[in-house]
Amino acid sequence: MVEDVQPVSPSSQYFITSELALFIIAAFEMEAPFDDSKGLELVEKLFLPINTRFSSILIRDVKGLQHWKKVKINLEDHIIVPCFPSDLSPESYEQRIQDYISNLSLTPFPENKPLWEIHNIKYPTTKCLGTLVFKLHHSLGDGFSLMGALFSSLGRADNPSLPLTFPAARSRTKTMHGVHANRKPTATAVVYGKISRFLSTSVNTARDFFSGLIKSSLTQDDTSPIRSGAIGIEFLPVQISTLTFPLDSIQLIKAKIGGTVNDVIASIIFYGTRLYIKKMSSDEESVDATKRHLTALVLLNTRAIKTYQTLDELNRSSCSNSKWGNQFGFLHISIPNLEDQDPPLDFVFKTKELIRTKRNSLAVYLIGGLLDMLRRIKGPEAVGRYIADTLRNTSFTISNLIGPLEKMGIGGNPVKSFYFSVVGTPQSLSCSAVSYMGNLKLCLSVEKGFVNSELLMSCMDDAFTKIFRQATSSTTT
Repeated sequence: MVEDVQPVSPSSQYFITSELALFIIAAFEMEAPFDDSKGLELVEKLFLPINTRFSSILIRDVKGLQHWKKVKINLEDHIIVPCFPSDLSPESYEQRIQDYISNLSLTPFPENKPLWEIHNIKYPTTKCLGTLVFKLHHSLGDGFSLMGALFSSLGRADNPSLPLTFPAARSRTKTMHGVHANRKPTATAVVYGKISRFLSTSVNTARDFFSGLIKSSLTQDDTSPIRSGAIGIEFLPVQISTLTFPLDSIQLIKAKIGGTVNDVIASIIFYGTRLYIKKMSSDEESVDATKRHLTALVLLNTRAIKTYQTLDELNRSSCSNSKWGNQFGFLHISIPNLEDQDPPLDFVFKTKELIRTKRNSLAVYLIGGLLDMLRRIKGPEAVGRYIADTLRNTSFTISNLIGPLEKMGIGGNPVKSFYFSVVGTPQSLSCSAVSYMGNLKLCLSVEKGFVNSELLMSCMDDAFTKIFRQATSSTTT
């Protein structure tokens, strides 16, 4: 039937090319094992209604154009229950589950089935009694769409009839060249401020756009302990590990630097990678190692609406600012060098300033326009190649999401913690972060056998500890 076939959106086409195939893996650590019968009910009543893409397969017409074709699906084909040896210790199960989740990135989806799976792992670890893992093809939507839709469908663990709530957006005190926003500025100050902001934004936009274009097409980062530069790295095994930070501590650091939570998250990741590179380098290389050129590719949600929407709002075609799909952009941020004598907060302030100039830029929207123009001229394969080269030429990516303030439940089972990761990128390191119930979960996906995951996580923890200690020290000014 004609109504069962829909064209693939331009941005989703980028992720189903020969050059680029990305997956989103979201793991929910449950307080109790998830019952198989509840899994079928969860999919039928919660998952499938999210969007028709979850009950559709990809097809090509006679012109080679891609479409979503709605099909009848067998739910049991999409719910996988792995079997491990019995009577293992929680520590052993934890390692097996970590390896199992990491290996999900190596298995492509079959072409004759919708592009998603749910893995119900019913074994206890030191962290939880069961793990529910969602494996989703990125063409289904970005993290904002997928996780936002899931959040809007779930309720609180203590009262499922109540919706989940999320942290409010950061309010900023506006200033205009020394004039506080609460004071009425003069007409001259208003005009001067507008001209100054326009010029600053224009300069930053031009610089970020052209430097990003060069970085994506002509230059690449130095090889380092976090960037192997191996050919076909996207097909190699990965190792996924997580680390948790208290959000109260993140907020204290944020208040100290006068920045945002994202400034602090980026600073911890940047500082941690510099510490790791230094530890992995020999004494002769240690000086040069801290000054190797490293670039982080920060993925951004380009929707005008930054809060999660209901399913109706996400799927409403007339609401272009919040509609379902992939609406993202990316910016290159050079990681500051690490000097032995520099206090940790100095590194944080450098990072904050770099991010501030990126915020005062419209380059992310110009890049989006460039990708669309490239698609119209050369097709989605060319765009997929451009994005893959952009990823390949940088050291790592960072993406983050805001999670609920309250404990949520899935099918009546409380969720103790959760994390997500984007896998399939041609990089040795990918970082993601999500907040939940007063904590921030940092997830690192690394090239297995090249990056020492345990040491890298230790360096991230060390970076957080050093930054927090100085931020809360009575001698800090």
